[in-house]
This record gives sequence, structure tokens and C-alpha cells, in this order.
Amino acid sequence: MSSPTTMNIALTDTLRAWVAQRVGSGVYGNASEYVRDLIRKDQEALRRQGLRALLEQGVASGPAEPFTAADWDELDAVANGEPA
Repeated sequence: MSSPTTMNIALTDTLRAWVAQRVGSGVYGNASEYVRDLIRKDQEALRRQGLRALLEQGVASGPAEPFTAADWDELDAVANGEPA
């Protein structure tokens, strides 16, 4: 993990009060923890969107075919950085 650096952001009074309320609830120790948690949740949501898109692409690609030994060999090669 890299060392934290400072980032200044501008918030409306309403948003600032919301952050203060979340910190005051005891769930977060300070505003930075809250913002970091929001960023991590956003990153996870993007990963899930990407996975969903891949699953939808697979479903739309047509009927499934059985995986062969050659398919597994190709997958192993790709996973090991070898040309397929």
C-alpha cells in the first residue's frame, strides 16, 4: 500500500453535513475513511459491471459447447502468459 497523500475537494454545505453525519454515526473514524470507502465501493461496482457484461456476452454468444482437453491446454497457456 502506498503512502497517503492529500487531496482537497469542494463540497456543498449539504454534502459536508452528510459526511459529518456519517462520521458522527461512528461507522467511519473521519471523513477520509468515508471517502476511501466510497471509492472502494465504486471500484467494486465497476468490476461487477465488467463481469456482468462478460456474462451477458457469453450468454448471447449461443449454445454452450463442451470444454475439451485442448481448450483447457489453451486456457492454461494464456493464463501462463504463453501464446495461445
